[in-house]
Amino acid sequence: MTVRTALSRHAGTLLVVATLAFSGVAEAAGNPLVVYSARKYQLVEQLFQEYGRERGIEVKSVTDDGAPLIQRLMAEGAQSPADVFITVDAGDLWRATEAGLLQPVRSPMLEAAIPAHLRDPDGQWFGLAVRARTIAYSTARVKPAELSTYAALGDPRWKGRLCLRSGKAVYNQSLVAMFINDMGEQATERMVGAWIANLAAEPFSNDTLMLKAIAAGQCDVGITNSYYLGKLQHEQADLPVQIFWADQAGKGTHVNISGGGVTKHAKNREEAVRFLEWLASPAIQQRLAAVNFEFPANAGVDPLPEVKAWGPFKPNEVNVGLIGKAQPAAVMLIDRAGWR
Repeated sequence: MTVRTALSRHAGTLLVVATLAFSGVAEAAGNPLVVYSARKYQLVEQLFQEYGRERGIEVKSVTDDGAPLIQRLMAEGAQSPADVFITVDAGDLWRATEAGLLQPVRSPMLEAAIPAHLRDPDGQWFGLAVRARTIAYSTARVKPAELSTYAALGDPRWKGRLCLRSGKAVYNQSLVAMFINDMGEQATERMVGAWIANLAAEPFSNDTLMLKAIAAGQCDVGITNSYYLGKLQHEQADLPVQIFWADQAGKGTHVNISGGGVTKHAKNREEAVRFLEWLASPAIQQRLAAVNFEFPANAGVDPLPEVKAWGPFKPNEVNVGLIGKAQPAAVMLIDRAGWR
């Protein structure tokens, strides 16, 4: 064999190896980032696509409620295309973790940006936006000085004046779970029973209808996620309903999160982590929270002026994962109390 022939064959081999290697890199770079998301707002999809343009990748999203997405991840197993799971309640994130659907992430950026009570201690999920579930009241018929705690809504003065959303709503289940964690089942059940005894009407199917009932005079006080009131106030500046931050002399107002984590079988893990870090960055946090009148999870970012106008408050800093853990007990308690 001549030297020229040997070199030619060697060059050919290198070319084949290089071609295969390049093909592998190209294939990896071409993998889309797949997000299973329970957030359905238009701006969220715009943010996803903006990230894709910045990174030069395709971002695909599948939207549904949290529970069906969890079921889908379980059914798909290792074949799931999902890289990121985003949902709108800490209970869903806890259930996904318990089902082994997420994986731990160590990210100095995420750990610095997101307060400890808004993320999983093992890094399996991180809060991305915060909502408070607190007291709403009629500005025409209630003075703020009459209000104090969630439990006080069971006092005789509120007989026939209280409205609530259905106990089947996950947000109320998370609220009750927080109380179970803080003060035990017996005290929580007494409190919920007192609420039910004070109802002015049957529980409403959603917070918006309940808030409109307060505005219309059907009741005087209720419990709502803050962003529902934000939306109504944005539509009607003179809405006669306002927020009161509950339990400020105690453990603080209940908060819940929209949050996300990297799925266990993520095919694009590095990109998934980078995507969560991008969502937690200051510029994106402000926009992510603003679309739904929420508070940024990143403590260094201000909310919308309309949200900031509600004033500062002390949140209950129990880790929101513990709220998820107590949700099964909360569901049974709500049923026993007759909160339909």
